[in-house]
Amino acid sequence: MKVLENQRFIGERALFMSDNVKICGCTFDDGESPLKESKSIIAENCEFKWKYPFWYCSDVEVDGSTFFEMARAGIWYTNNFSLKNCTFIAPKAFRRCKGLYIENTEFTNAAETLWSCSDIQLKNVKAKGDYLLMNSENITVENLELDGNYSFDGAKNVVVKNSRLISKDAFWNSKNVTVYDSFISGEYLGWNAESLTLINCTVESLQGLCYIDNLKMVNCKTVNTTLAFEYSSVDVELTSGVDSIINPSSGIIRAESVGELILDETKINPKDTKIIIGENNGI
Repeated sequence: MKVLENQRFIGERALFMSDNVKICGCTFDDGESPLKESKSIIAENCEFKWKYPFWYCSDVEVDGSTFFEMARAGIWYTNNFSLKNCTFIAPKAFRRCKGLYIENTEFTNAAETLWSCSDIQLKNVKAKGDYLLMNSENITVENLELDGNYSFDGAKNVVVKNSRLISKDAFWNSKNVTVYDSFISGEYLGWNAESLTLINCTVESLQGLCYIDNLKMVNCKTVNTTLAFEYSSVDVELTSGVDSIINPSSGIIRAESVGELILDETKINPKDTKIIIGENNGI
C-alpha cells in the first residue's frame, strides 16, 4: 500500500482514481473532487477543505479527520465507507451511498445528510440539521443525539436504540421502523407511517402519532402530548397518562389517564377502538 504523509494537495482531482493508498496527516484544499473514483483508501488525521472529496469511490476508511464547511456534498455515489472519530462541518454529507459505518462522529450541519442511502450503521453520532436520513433504508442506529426536524422522512427498515431525537415531523412516510429505549420530542410525530413500533420510549408531541397504519407502543410514556392517534390503527400501552386523544381509527389504547378524549362519530366509529384507563377500567 502506498503511503502519503503530511502533504497539502490543491487543484481539481488531486489524487484522481487512486488505488490502495494510505493518507496520513494530509490537507486537501482549494480543489474539487480530490479523490474522485478512488478505491481501497485509508485516510487518517486528514483535513478536507473543499468540495466533493469522495465521489464514486469504494472501500474507504476515514478516521480522526475533519470535513470543513466547504467540503460540501462530501461523499456521494460511494460504497463501503467507514467514518470514525471525525468532525463533519459541511452539509449534504452522504447521497446515494451503500454500505456505511459511522461511529463517534459529529455532524454540526447535517442538512440534507444521508439521503437515499442504504445499509447504514450509526453508533455514537451527534447531528444537528434537518432532513437527516431522508428516503434511506436498512438502517441501524445506536446512541444518536439529533437536533433537527423532518428526520427519517421516507425511511424504510429502521432500528433505533438508546437515542435522543429532538425532531419535528420525525418518521413521516416511513415504513417498518422500531425504536427502543429512546426519547423523542417533536410536533406531528410519525404521520403517514406504516408499521411504527416504539418500545420503552418517552414521547413528547403535539398532534403526534396520527395517520399511522399499525402503530405499536410497548411500555412507553408520553409527556405534553396532545391530540394523539388521530386516524391511526393502534396497539398502545402507556405507563403514563396522555393529555388528549382524538379520533383513533381502530385498535386498543391503555393509559393511566386521559385528559381529554375526542371521538367524533361523523369521522370514525368509536366502537372500533377500545380505551382502557388505569387498571381494567374501560371506556
